[in-house]
Amino acid sequence: MKPFLTMGLCALSLVTTSTVSLGSNPDVNVSTSLPVGTCINMGNMLEAPEEGSWGGKRIDAEDFARIKSAGFETVRIPVRWHNMSSQTPPYAVAPAWMDRVQEVVDMALAADLNVILNSHHFDPIHEDPLAVSEWHGAVWKQIADRFAGYPDETLWFELENEPHKNFDHSNLLETLEPAYKAVRAKHPTRAIIYGGENWSGIDSLATLPMPDDPNVHPTFHYYDPFAFTHQGATWVGPDAPPVGRTFPSEADRVQLEKDVEKIRTYIARTGKTPFMGESGAIDGPIATADRATYHRTVREAFAATGIGICVWAYANTFPFWNSEDDQWLPGMRAALGLPED
Repeated sequence: MKPFLTMGLCALSLVTTSTVSLGSNPDVNVSTSLPVGTCINMGNMLEAPEEGSWGGKRIDAEDFARIKSAGFETVRIPVRWHNMSSQTPPYAVAPAWMDRVQEVVDMALAADLNVILNSHHFDPIHEDPLAVSEWHGAVWKQIADRFAGYPDETLWFELENEPHKNFDHSNLLETLEPAYKAVRAKHPTRAIIYGGENWSGIDSLATLPMPDDPNVHPTFHYYDPFAFTHQGATWVGPDAPPVGRTFPSEADRVQLEKDVEKIRTYIARTGKTPFMGESGAIDGPIATADRATYHRTVREAFAATGIGICVWAYANTFPFWNSEDDQWLPGMRAALGLPED
């Protein structure tokens, strides 16, 4: 999510395969994808400056049991690392923070959920990517060391969330190379996830560079139309979209069709099926029923592509779970094709 600032057998088990249209590339005949399925982000928790300080809550085992019971298959766990590590060699991560992240991952895996663990809001990397890549890579070496021996099938690493500003496709591979090499040194077949420039919007897929590695997987984020999903969002600043935008208009439906075609084109061209790492609409300015309509419309539009979708988020300003009332918001799970109690 855009921040609250200016937002062998082992290898084979990581992917599912399905036939895709060959398009103009006769060498591409299967699509590889992560079995993300229906997924939810643990947003505004471990990626906040302090856990839960952005309207989220402290994560506990009950959260993951609840998520699993609701029918979700995967959780994406955003984590802020740059303020929890030294800015100079050896770039040590605070032991208590690494312990806490491991505790959360362990709870999610114990609930029989797949886990996407990422680096989120590593702020300096977006300002001076190549200067920060060594630091970022050293942090990932420590993450790789801590999670050595964990199952490849259910724990996946996303190297950095939403590249933007000075961090773009011109320097993406070089910037992420230290992190990629650090992970591969300990995890030769674990899934690694790459997102593209401009906050990993859907159009970034067209030129997204990735290592030549069958276990590297693409992701994109979908908050379109932004004028609807972020209306009244104070953290966007004075240019926040005004409240009152409805969805879907006829123009919205036409754009959705075009965006779905972008995914089909990407799969046919690359043989890789991306997943939607984030998608959501703000609570408050948008009524719950209208938020449910948004999620249902997006899910149904992209369903034919076979992509997994991670919604934003569990319990925050885009919530599915109301932590004050201890209940799921009505209609939100049904919008994802999950049963309602």
